[in-house]
Amino acid sequence: MNTIEAIRARRAIKHFDPDVVIPAEQQRELFDLARQSPTSFNIQNWRFVNVTDKALRTEIRAAAWNQSQITDASMLVVLCGDLKAHAKNPARYWENAPKEAQDILVPVITPFYEAYPEKARDEVMRSAGMAAQTLMLAAKAMNYDSCPMVGYDPEILARLINLPHDHAICMIVTIGKAIKPAWPKPGILPDDEVIITDRF
Repeated sequence: MNTIEAIRARRAIKHFDPDVVIPAEQQRELFDLARQSPTSFNIQNWRFVNVTDKALRTEIRAAAWNQSQITDASMLVVLCGDLKAHAKNPARYWENAPKEAQDILVPVITPFYEAYPEKARDEVMRSAGMAAQTLMLAAKAMNYDSCPMVGYDPEILARLINLPHDHAICMIVTIGKAIKPAWPKPGILPDDEVIITDRF
């Protein structure tokens, strides 16, 4: 399946076959593809919590409005981000770049975010959001289905996954094989409402 087909075919699936196991090699490939997603200054601030423990999944399901995809999907990935990635040895993000690029970019990474902490949170959400979409499209290209989820108690989820204090949760993505198709697309807003030329 090519990229355009995957984009059009991807839907938020709510009912997964609980008996389907995604091989470890394919899981590694999915994470590798997700990590090709862009991040500002190449800080790679996304963190992927691959929840495999069944008991933990049951606890997460209770914190996620008892949605069945939490326990039934083959994979449950909590997309998080490191809010302080910009300050954690930023030289490593550019270690393979030409020295002239390192000299220009590395010194500005930490000050860029330290002056405006809200930028770091915005960056985490952007980065993890792009990685989530890449993950879902890669899954579709591999003939799996997925569902992005924000229906959960973030404080309980953070506690259950031992979220570090300097990290934030963006969303959950479940991946597996659908046993029930998604509803038809419920509605598409017209172009003239969502595509603006030059200015609002």
